[in-house]
Amino acid sequence: MPTRADRSATVSADVASTDNQPTDSDDSTGEGGSSAVGRPAFRRVLLKLGGEMFGGGSVGLDPDVVSTVADQIAEVVESGVQVAVVIGGGNFFRGAELQQRGLERSRSDYMGMLGTVMNSLALQDFLEKRGITTRVQTAITMGQVAEPYIPLRAQRHLEKGRVVIFGAGMGLPYFSTDTTAAQRALEIKAEVVLMAKAVDGVYSDDPRTNPDATLYREISHREVLEKNLKVADATAFSLCMDNKMPMLVFNLLERGNIARAVAGENIGTLVSTS
Repeated sequence: MPTRADRSATVSADVASTDNQPTDSDDSTGEGGSSAVGRPAFRRVLLKLGGEMFGGGSVGLDPDVVSTVADQIAEVVESGVQVAVVIGGGNFFRGAELQQRGLERSRSDYMGMLGTVMNSLALQDFLEKRGITTRVQTAITMGQVAEPYIPLRAQRHLEKGRVVIFGAGMGLPYFSTDTTAAQRALEIKAEVVLMAKAVDGVYSDDPRTNPDATLYREISHREVLEKNLKVADATAFSLCMDNKMPMLVFNLLERGNIARAVAGENIGTLVSTS
């Protein structure tokens, strides 16, 4: 059985091995030949990170992975882009899975929220070490470690060039961190939700099981529903579609991809309302 160190090395190798390879920004079209030329650059973004990535494929926190993510975010902030972040807690707890093992759902969801706060504090620490002023705001009051979630204060932090990390999800059970990302993006007036994944974007099928799956470069919210594609959970996706909030799905494991995404380069899949 691989050890935690083995899994950590694999994740770090995945990131490093892409540095000298052509990026997927070299491709100009997706299915149907839709071009992403002229894709806009963004000045205020909400970055959604999966908690599983922070664990390096294991339970707990992998400092090497968090450090790599912090490097990418710092690069973007130093370019003048305003960045807010929502992180999942799947490397510690997943409420739905704990429920299947006998825990009451709302209580297990609250445990998951605490996991997101641990990830938020870790990312804050790594960003501060890089000279990036960072604030954590939580939906559950915990004044000794974070500010309460106040949208106008969050916007003010962003205007001052600070990173704002939203922890504890929505503060309510039954809501995912995908939904939190969509809601927070709308409330702080972000221009896009950046969905960081371990794949290059949205495919016509699962690329891990179907080598002929096609990567979409641009697609509408409605087409995603019609084709039954997986971008985010249904509640989060509906929030974005109803409020015309674009979503950009991209591969976080390729170093520099956050900067490419905010600069408007042709990476990942841009989901928008036609």
